[in-house]
Amino acid sequence: MANSRSFTASAPTALAAPPLTGRGRLRAVDPDEVVHITDFLPPGATWLPAPQHTLPTLPGQPPMVGYLVLVPAGQDPVTAAESVPPEAPPAPAQGPIRIDSVQRAAEVDGNVLDLTYLEFELLAHLVAHPHRVHTRDQLVTTVWGYGHVGDGRTVDVHIARLRRKLGAEHRRTIQTVRRVGYKYAPPTPR
Repeated sequence: MANSRSFTASAPTALAAPPLTGRGRLRAVDPDEVVHITDFLPPGATWLPAPQHTLPTLPGQPPMVGYLVLVPAGQDPVTAAESVPPEAPPAPAQGPIRIDSVQRAAEVDGNVLDLTYLEFELLAHLVAHPHRVHTRDQLVTTVWGYGHVGDGRTVDVHIARLRRKLGAEHRRTIQTVRRVGYKYAPPTPR
């Protein structure tokens, strides 16, 4: 391919890596973070820029950068767990909700919640960013992924289910910000 680039381990090329989520497709990077593309490629792999129309866009944010990785036939691609460096341990959770992302479990006052995959992802995202207001579109892009077909009402339904599962005492920790979206507001210690 004319536009592709092949790298060997000695190639010192450093480019800003695409934002990536915990699901292996995307991972967020700091604006000043520089990532060596070769750290993410298996031996013999080739990469090329992804078409801009295939990448998500966030209002008021610069366009995202993405890459397509081509792996030689008969070679297993690198899994997300191998390609993404381990994250720093999460900060201690605030409030009554505890998220264990390794075991994919959520607890409220010591009681384990029975959550679906998307409910867990939504709750974990909200708890990871306390007091931050998220628009419905941001939540759809972040939790469901850029390829999700749907609207903000999907978020409303999942928030309602989460509140029900949190119970009467803790349902108010997920607050509605009218005409904007939602935020997680842990109760303040008295």
